[in-house]
Amino acid sequence: MHCWIYRSPRRDEMYLYLAREDDFDVLPETLLRGFGSPQAVMSLKLDEQRPLARARVTEVIDALREQGYFLQLPPKLRPALYFGD
Repeated sequence: MHCWIYRSPRRDEMYLYLAREDDFDVLPETLLRGFGSPQAVMSLKLDEQRPLARARVTEVIDALREQGYFLQLPPKLRPALYFGD
C-alpha cells in the first residue's frame, strides 16, 4: 500500500499519513485545524514485512484503509532531571 506523509508545522514530530496524495477532505475539521497546514515530507510504500520507526505498520495500513488517514503523535519524552547528591 502506498501512502503520503505530511508533517505538522505546529507540533514537532507529529505526522499525518494519507492514503491518497493531498486528500485532506478525509480529515475531521478539528484535526486539520489543530495540525496546521500539512507540509509534504515523502511518499512511502507500506509493507507489513517492513517496520516503521514509531508506529506499527499494520495499524497504519488498517487506518488508511478504514478512514483514509493515520495520525502519528509525538513520542512521550521525559526530561532527565538531576536532583543532586
